[in-house]
Amino acid sequence: MYEKIYDFVQSVDDVVWGWGMILLLLGTHVFLTIRTGFIQRKTITKGIPLSVSKEESADGEVSQFGALATALASTIGTGNIIGVGTAIALGGPGAVLWCWLTGVFGIATKYAESLIAVKYRVKTPDGRMQGGAMYALDRGLHMKWLGMIFAVFAGFASFGIGCATQVNAIAEVCSSNLGVPPVAVGIIIAVLTAFVIFGGIRSIASVCEKLVPFMALFYVIGCLVILGINHDFVIPAITTICRLAFADQGAVVGGLVGGGLRYAIQYGVARGLFSNESGMGSAPIAAAAARTKNPVRQALVSSTGTFWDTVVVCLMTGLVLVSTMMKTPELASGGIVDGGQLTTMAFSQIPYIGPFILVVGIITFAYSTILGWAYYGERCVEYFSGKIGLIPYRVLYIIVALIAPVIALDLVWLIADILNALMAIPNLIAVLLLSPVIVKETKKYVNNLDAVDDTPIPVIETGVGGKKNGKGKKR
Repeated sequence: MYEKIYDFVQSVDDVVWGWGMILLLLGTHVFLTIRTGFIQRKTITKGIPLSVSKEESADGEVSQFGALATALASTIGTGNIIGVGTAIALGGPGAVLWCWLTGVFGIATKYAESLIAVKYRVKTPDGRMQGGAMYALDRGLHMKWLGMIFAVFAGFASFGIGCATQVNAIAEVCSSNLGVPPVAVGIIIAVLTAFVIFGGIRSIASVCEKLVPFMALFYVIGCLVILGINHDFVIPAITTICRLAFADQGAVVGGLVGGGLRYAIQYGVARGLFSNESGMGSAPIAAAAARTKNPVRQALVSSTGTFWDTVVVCLMTGLVLVSTMMKTPELASGGIVDGGQLTTMAFSQIPYIGPFILVVGIITFAYSTILGWAYYGERCVEYFSGKIGLIPYRVLYIIVALIAPVIALDLVWLIADILNALMAIPNLIAVLLLSPVIVKETKKYVNNLDAVDDTPIPVIETGVGGKKNGKGKKR
């Protein structure tokens, strides 16, 4: 029975992640890169400095860095470690290049979707900021029905991409490396998650601000050590990745077998999206809660998330894995085809502490993702149900965390892939149709980032049929 279900889900995944979705996603990335005047060039010069600046007087719930940390918490997860390994195992080393390109061009899409999330955000009567693709579709395009569809898909996706896959990864690594029973892991994660998510965005952002910099730096140092160990194979790994990214099925370069152009693109783009979530519409939900003077300012901050997540972290993971495969022939000859096993073998090269670095990396990456996606799911549930749906959602989220260690991970990953694509479609419609607004706002503020947008933020009741309450408050 399970095999039939798995085969059916696999067939659905093949359809939604076919060439249509790939072209829509990459096409949007390229289109918005052109429309925004290659906004990626502002990432290092403006986006990163802004991400650590404070705007206490601006309207919002959390700092710009708090919103970015929450978004990074959800994006820097198992996709950066296990996901990249899975892409290489299924699509060949060439998938790393497509994953990286998805990140480079995806910076523009993350910028665009975050801009409209702040532009069309609203405030609840109790002072909480709400925003994201659902509000952009609703208020910007008057397509509330499509906003509802996005919210439903995102709400369900949070249980898969945000919770089940992450807890399962933690349970697997703790069981194999520390001997902790999976059931115990589920209980511990469920309890820790409950303590944080019941505190709302401020509680989540507070934890993420402390956790994200530590976990990213810790993991990157581990990758740099491995690349130092594999230094003779780093340049060959780069050339092999580039050549196999465009190779025919079964091509062999440097002892490594390519997965073929279609699979390299399919799994590279899919893992790139799973990793950085550009175009999926999730991270802008956190961006909408930030204290910021104008939409462009926070959009630049949010776009740095894709830079750190994919352009830096995923690329380093890819180089670590491919250089390890070239250094260790038995990996390249088909001895190991599982992404998690590839990563474990790579980190085992660091004497004594290699497995520990990987364990800490997976646990912290995954747990931060659990927190970030809990917030995304809450905002989506509140959009279509009002505050009445928040407590049931939180309880169900914790239950999923509790039982996730005994769920078949391969099926969960497939379902998460499908929900990612279904989320992305309405969000991409929003950024494409609102691209004139994105261009206008960019021209208005990109060279005048200290300008204050005094457009009133409407105060509304959330939920189906929510109505505007008052004339709104200026930013």
